[in-house]
Amino acid sequence: MDEELEPGLERIAAAARRPVHFDTRFDDRVMAAVRRTSRPSAGAPRRLAIAAGIAALMLGSAWLGRRTAPGGDRSAAAVRGTAAADRVVEFVVLAPGAAQVTLAGDFNEWSTSATPLEATGRPGVWSVTLPLPAGRYEYAFVVDGERWLPDPNTPRAHRGDFGLANSVITVTGRT
Repeated sequence: MDEELEPGLERIAAAARRPVHFDTRFDDRVMAAVRRTSRPSAGAPRRLAIAAGIAALMLGSAWLGRRTAPGGDRSAAAVRGTAAADRVVEFVVLAPGAAQVTLAGDFNEWSTSATPLEATGRPGVWSVTLPLPAGRYEYAFVVDGERWLPDPNTPRAHRGDFGLANSVITVTGRT
């Protein structure tokens, strides 16, 4: 050793260097426990069928929900082509009782005032359209200048710098 370790650290290092020996039956006990927990119970097929049914209902309702909003797409990030290289993206959010809603994202330097949404005339529904070049964007809605709300209809990014999961949209260059 090049440097002498403090006596406490040396004892810890020595203990860490000792080989670890497991009982020869250790693997057998672990594998037996795995086999016991991996066997399906009598009710497993029923629970699986119920889970599959719930998943189908959720997917079906999400699909139907996307067909009922203005423009035929409930997704807050409905992308439409334009003649230019940018794509027009419509952001829509349901914020009942809100006095003001804005859009903050990496496309506007996370400004809470640069991109206000307008009330659509439908109770609690707010929207704005933006031209965006192809790329991946993170964003969130800001309700009444205080409450940050991710888009419930788009995927989430990993937690952002401030602990909130932002929404993600990918704008493609294709029409």
